[in-house]
Parts: sequence; structure tokens; C-alpha cells
Amino acid sequence: MKVFLTHTPDALANYYGERAVAALRRVAEVVLNPTGRHLAGRELAEAASGCQAIVSYRQSPGEAETFRHAPDLVAFLRCAVDIRNVDVAAASEAGVLVTQATPGFIPSVAELVVGQMVDLARGVSAAAESYHRGEVPAARMGLLLAGSTLGIIGHGAIGRYLAPLGLALGMRVLVADPHARPEDPRLEHVRLERLLAESDVVVCLAVATEETENLLDAAAFGRMKRGALFLNPSRGNLVDEAALLAALEAGQLGGVAMDVGRAPDQMPTPALARHPKVVATPHIGGLTPQAIEHQAFDTVRQVTALAEGRVPDHAVNAAQATRLARLGIALPAA
Repeated sequence: MKVFLTHTPDALANYYGERAVAALRRVAEVVLNPTGRHLAGRELAEAASGCQAIVSYRQSPGEAETFRHAPDLVAFLRCAVDIRNVDVAAASEAGVLVTQATPGFIPSVAELVVGQMVDLARGVSAAAESYHRGEVPAARMGLLLAGSTLGIIGHGAIGRYLAPLGLALGMRVLVADPHARPEDPRLEHVRLERLLAESDVVVCLAVATEETENLLDAAAFGRMKRGALFLNPSRGNLVDEAALLAALEAGQLGGVAMDVGRAPDQMPTPALARHPKVVATPHIGGLTPQAIEHQAFDTVRQVTALAEGRVPDHAVNAAQATRLARLGIALPAA
């Protein structure tokens, strides 16, 4: 098999890794992105000409134009869980298989959340910035997390991992999720409105869908305790950023931490990130060797399966992927 990796050199180092590239080369001929740019559309199809598979970094979407102009393509493997920028319907129409990776970033993101909670509660970044400027910062009173209430919006994989960490810090933990109820009796399952009203620290870990667009809006921030802390390590489109800025300016929020936003590649929006009450990081929640290798090796296993004539794990449209026949793979029964 011949496989095209869409990652630019920086993305390849940070989001795939040398070990995964070496493993991929043991099972397929690997073509690296030679342009230094994130490719999309017809340009991506032309760069991957002759390749049976594309392993896609998150900034190379799977667009209909790519599938229309890639006659050799059999599989589009997304090196991430999120496949919202992959046109699965267009891939299916072309007979191309789409796969996704599994979430290996759970501990990595949860640890960043804990660090940002401590940072906001004790003013760590603000004090460090003053010292870096050659100034002596004023000592300020902090929030003791032990005994405070942590509200987690969303009880998915990261929320389930984070909740016990909150308990270990001595926090009362509330969970709001209309689709999942915590099994741990120490966690309180409540409606979102109550979580917002009672929490000292709110962490948004909801799934980003059309229904959750701007889930945290002016009304939501208005329900929160005055001076509460808000963290968003999930997706930028969960938050109405104008409402967030207004809540900061009005003193409704005591501090905000964000690893995501509405800037390109889900980065924090610079106009918000520069606010003195904001601690922002450039979408690094999953940026640890263990996390990136987990998803990279998912794609290695998927390519291995294709090369061995098997439908790979975590395929999302196998029944429509008629081009699998080119690799001697029979479609699964409908």
C-alpha cells in the first residue's frame, strides 16, 4: 500500500511522531506532505495521487472535492476522534472508507484542566508575568479548591476522568449531562442551571454539536456565582465569546482558562486570550507524547488492517466503502 501523510513537518513532529512514522513505513510506502502547507480539496487529492490511503491531520479536511478527484483513494484515515470536517457522505458516494482514531488524550487534557484550575485559583500566571517584567506582584488572596464546588458540564471520557481528580482535591463535584448519569455516588447529577448556580469552578466538557452551539451564553454566565472560574478545554463553538468577554468585563467571572476558541484550528481567540483575567494555551490539551502516539498508532493499525485485507477498526462507513474491493476486502453485511 501507498499512504499519504498530510501533516506538515511541525505537525508531523508534534502530532504523529517518529516512532509512528517508522511503524507506518514497516507496513506501507509512506509519502510525506512536501508543501509545508495544510492541504485540502483538489490540491490534497493531487498531492496524494497514486496513494490508496490518506492519513489526515486535523487541518486537512476531507472535502467532497478531494474525494471527487482522488481516483486511487480507498481510505481516508482521520488521525483524531473529531471527524466533523470530513464529508462522510461524499466519501461514501465515492466508495471511500472513512475512519477515526480513539481518544488517547483523556489523562493529558484532564491534567491540563487541573493545572489551569490551580493557576486561576491562585493567580500563578499573573504573578509569573509580573516577575518576568521585572516587577514584584502584589500578594493576592486565592481560592482554596478543597471544599469548593467543581461543576463539570458533560460526562464523557474526559469528564469521567476529571471528576475523581476533583474529589481527590477535596472538592464537591457536580455533573450536568442529559445523556449520561454518573455511577459514582459521590458525584451529584444535576441540571445545568443548578450546576452553574452552585459551582465555584465550571469546566465545559460538552460534546460540540449543533444543539450545543453557544451553550455557554450570556444567560448561562449570568446564572453563575459572581467571581466563579470558567474553563473551556473542549471546543470553541460551545461558548458565545462576546458573552464571555462581557462577563469578564463586568466581574461576573473571576477568571477564565481556555485551551480552545474560535480562531483557526480551534485556537483561543487572541482578543480574548490577551485579557488579564484569562489564562490561555494554544490547543495543547492532547499535546503529550503518549496522547499523540495513541492516535497515530491507531492509524498505523488501520493501515495494517487494510494491507492485510481486513476492514480496520473505527470505520464509520464501511458498508458504503465499495473501493475496499480493490484491496480484496469484502464489504460487511448490511
